[in-house]
Amino acid sequence: MPPQLAASGTGVVLAYGPNVAVDRSDFAIPAGALTAVIGPNGSGKSTLLHALAGLLAPRQGEITVLGRPPGEVHDRVAYVLQATRLNEVMPVTVGEVVAMGRYPRHGMLGRHRGHDRHACEAAMDRLAIDDLAGRHLTELSGGQRQRVFVAQGLAQDAELLLLDEPLTGLDLVSAETISRTIADEVQTGTTVVITTHDVARASRADHVLLMSRRVHTEGPPSVALHPDRLSDAYGIGILHLEDGSIVLDDAAHRHAMGRHVHLKRQ
Repeated sequence: MPPQLAASGTGVVLAYGPNVAVDRSDFAIPAGALTAVIGPNGSGKSTLLHALAGLLAPRQGEITVLGRPPGEVHDRVAYVLQATRLNEVMPVTVGEVVAMGRYPRHGMLGRHRGHDRHACEAAMDRLAIDDLAGRHLTELSGGQRQRVFVAQGLAQDAELLLLDEPLTGLDLVSAETISRTIADEVQTGTTVVITTHDVARASRADHVLLMSRRVHTEGPPSVALHPDRLSDAYGIGILHLEDGSIVLDDAAHRHAMGRHVHLKRQ
């Protein structure tokens, strides 16, 4: 029996005005698993998440999410953006931001009941930000802020959790906390899709979509992250070191001291 799918696309073309961001692509995202979407800058990773969240309709093709068109399941899909602009004037607290995760179920003016408060408190506890509930977002570090937005996504109790670059540029504590939370969500049956630039992190996912302004390759990490496919998708060279590591010579993500080692092969 084929695995159950949380989302799929057939002949999908995604565009902003005249600019095609993702050319004709097919893809399948398994349910109850962690899918990593990886590729160079401008490869269409975030655009694909926008479409899965129902924020961008395909110009061509069809996307199905949880068995329906994306726009019909918004209350069952939580989307945590990579960067969220802060309102420096309105004094929004951490607790209020997390509570916004209940809006898809009740609306902005809906009354929060006991189970809503419990969902928010549990999400803050899991992200270790319960002691920050009364703090304003502008008082927090970048890592704490990212944990707040992930907690907002968890508070929604969604079946599909979309996370755009959730671990980029974070302090160690925040990165480990979010990573552990993602693993726990998958263990409980939630489908999680993350975008990332980190090949090593993608190699630990259950399923991988390798992007190159289209879905270049998809499948288990051993298939989608094969050096030949990475080299073709990134348009760069791949080096194999004596210790088994793979090096991507990616100028867009190169450290000042030289090339960036992304993946150590098992």
